[in-house]
Amino acid sequence: MIGSLLIANRGEIACRIIRTARAMGVRTVAVYSDADAKALHVREADDAVHIGPSPARESYLVGERIIAAAKQTGAEAIHPGYGFLSENADFAQAVIDAGLIWVGPKPDSIRAMGLKDAAKARMIAAGVPVTPGYLGEDQSPARLQAEADAIGYPVLIKAVAGGGGKGMRRVESAADFADMLASCQREAASSFGDDRVLLEKYILSPRHIEVQVFGDSHENVVHLFERDCSLQRRHQKVIEEAPAPGMDEATRADVCQAAVNAARAVDYIGAGTIEFIADASEGLRADRIWFMEMNTRLQVEHPVTEEITGVDLVEWQLRVASGEPIPKRQDELVIDGWAIEARLYAEDPAKGFLPSVGRLEAFDLGDTARIETGVEEGADVSPFYDPMIAKVITWGETRDDAREQLIDALDTAVVWPIRSNAGFLVKALEHPAFVTADLDTGLIAREGDELLPDALPSEDALAEAAGRIVGETALSGFRLNAAANRTVRLLVDGEAVEVEVEAGAGGEDSEDDGLLLTEAGQTWSVTPFRAGGIAAGGAADGAILSPMPGRITAVEVTAGQAVTKGQKLVTLEAMKMEHGLVAPFDGTVAELDAEAGQQVAEGRMLVRIERAEAA
Repeated sequence: MIGSLLIANRGEIACRIIRTARAMGVRTVAVYSDADAKALHVREADDAVHIGPSPARESYLVGERIIAAAKQTGAEAIHPGYGFLSENADFAQAVIDAGLIWVGPKPDSIRAMGLKDAAKARMIAAGVPVTPGYLGEDQSPARLQAEADAIGYPVLIKAVAGGGGKGMRRVESAADFADMLASCQREAASSFGDDRVLLEKYILSPRHIEVQVFGDSHENVVHLFERDCSLQRRHQKVIEEAPAPGMDEATRADVCQAAVNAARAVDYIGAGTIEFIADASEGLRADRIWFMEMNTRLQVEHPVTEEITGVDLVEWQLRVASGEPIPKRQDELVIDGWAIEARLYAEDPAKGFLPSVGRLEAFDLGDTARIETGVEEGADVSPFYDPMIAKVITWGETRDDAREQLIDALDTAVVWPIRSNAGFLVKALEHPAFVTADLDTGLIAREGDELLPDALPSEDALAEAAGRIVGETALSGFRLNAAANRTVRLLVDGEAVEVEVEAGAGGEDSEDDGLLLTEAGQTWSVTPFRAGGIAAGGAADGAILSPMPGRITAVEVTAGQAVTKGQKLVTLEAMKMEHGLVAPFDGTVAELDAEAGQQVAEGRMLVRIERAEAA
């Protein structure tokens, strides 16, 4: 058995690996960047090594420094977690060449599945069904446009070296193809250093079904059943569950066997996931489920598989990497109950889900669910990394049991002053389509504003907060005996509101400094209104400000150009995502202070639009 392990990652997955390693008696070594010097995973490990500046490309993506840290601390093995270098075959080979144990598949297996076009060709040869599309080497815009036209719209452009929802664009018409292709290629080049793409027919009622597979060095391969990851926003998974709702035993057997065949085709060792796209227009059927790609690593959503099988997948990884066989045979693996996972992001749904950064002054996710996190109260959420701050996982005997438990856990989640998507997750879990498992990957996009949490707390919650602040009995809504009541003015996250309380019933007016109010997954600061307590207005009308620190990847307009409402002006890359900044109304570009490649700070004015005069 491995005696010491370096985790080449950060955040919640590093903490997750450390927890299992400690239980197995394995010594752990963390690595960290400048931004993570005080991070939870650094303190949790037995040892830690600084590997560079905050940007991942200067620290977590520098394989030589990670291998040097392993040798410096006497670590025997390296676990890559997910993301960063986890699917980098050259890094895996460098680890092996350095005389260390690589906790993952063979480098050749990573290469075989890492390029989506080659992987699909291999799957076709292995008899695994694949989605119709274009996998050719000719990457000229004209050829790609012609192939997309031949496939028929909508089509999906996917980065050949992509993953994690990056480098993907859905194109609705031929007229949109060129712009979408350029955007996808830019993101692919930035995220993966490879701008090649492939094309797939976009399935109109798609379900995202994936199968957890596991192989060892003794020619054993098993599956641990399927997961449904259909609830997605911008191709990024939001809520995952296991097993997949509506999956009958015959379809499960066919899909899981196809996944095992895919893993065997690349001589797979360790934990991996075979991802399928299903046309769910007529329910889940084996002849309407196609291979998309393989993730040659542990997945973010692996806890739901652990919850329904009772297996610790990280323990299996360490045992298999040590040369042991898989601990269980296929016939010993069974599904028990249901599990659902929600990804908690530091982002603001009210502002287009822009990432939210800064210090977590309050952070409490309770103790009723399984929580996987790499942050804690008082920690800083950095702009340098993915905004996911936690995963909340619940298990129940039925799907509805697990769903209701997850809602309860998210309802009371305290995250402040950083914004989170907890309220959005609650709305999604309560949506009738999710309740009845009428799922597809377009559900969130279709529902749009219906899933956005309320801007302010409910009347009852505000009245209760007002009563606590002024020391009087809380009321809400209309009261006939208004003379016995009085109006209290409060600031809710800086916005003035008026709330009615019953005068004199609760004792003296205490005028507390305020409190944090949590309801339906959202947390607000509620304070007494004082003159001057409302902040001045934002930027001048027409000023387009950078919503966060980031790098400009494209400038779509020139000074003096006429623009229309909604037209893209600038593309900003921040927290591993591209964000398009658009014109708020018809007008003219009066000022332009943005260049491609430029690093900009939060709040910097990039463009100012002068409103067009009414005819």
